[in-house]
Amino acid sequence: MLVSPEQVKQYHQDGYCVLESVIPAEHVENLRTECGRFIEAMHAEMDAKGSDVLGINHRNKRYFVSRRGKESEKLARFLYSDVMTEVTQALLGPNVYLFNEQYVVKSAEVGMKFAWHQDSGYVHFHNGAPHKPYLSCWCPLDDVTIENGTVYILPFDRAGTREIVPHLEEAGSNDKVGYFGDDPGDPVIVPAGSIVAFTSYTFHRSGPNTTDQARRVYLAQYSSEPIRTQDGAVWGWAYPVVQDGQRLSPELLK
Repeated sequence: MLVSPEQVKQYHQDGYCVLESVIPAEHVENLRTECGRFIEAMHAEMDAKGSDVLGINHRNKRYFVSRRGKESEKLARFLYSDVMTEVTQALLGPNVYLFNEQYVVKSAEVGMKFAWHQDSGYVHFHNGAPHKPYLSCWCPLDDVTIENGTVYILPFDRAGTREIVPHLEEAGSNDKVGYFGDDPGDPVIVPAGSIVAFTSYTFHRSGPNTTDQARRVYLAQYSSEPIRTQDGAVWGWAYPVVQDGQRLSPELLK
């Protein structure tokens, strides 16, 4: 059992739980390999546009490489793997949809911070309709520490809300910010191959990377039902991963 009853309870009560060293080494290595390949592709896109900034991506500082699972058999196998289907069913129930996936990379020594936000705050900011909280699986591909910019979690009781709140765009970084209090949150210190599971209503942030190595994270996000825009269209992805408790095939991503 990868997720204990106590961890399920913490997820629903506090907004998160931590699963240490649960991702098999083969998947971790595959995710690292694909990360390097996709960052090089992003550099080529930046070069073509003559810019070092694309949205919230900043060359040699911070990268968000999104929705490449359809281009990579290695990513698809992980997203539909035994570990991910077991974790997502434990926290979401018998019906699971792949909503989004992305790499989050902070470069060595200059990796930027990321401001306090709820993942659902980004959805709401960009025309998302009201929705149930979805699941974010924050999977470090390097050991994470305070020094290299790990994630900080703000439990529900300290955030003062269990609902989506309006987010403002931060000048310079283009981050969306939804919490302006002085609580620093709880840093998560875990080895590569762990999963930090939190709801899309849970406030989190991350610090800068001050080490001489990059800090790489793969973020896989799942929902119990399709997420939609205000006009009813599907927001992001809605690929079924588990239906009525039955695990489906990664071939669905093709």
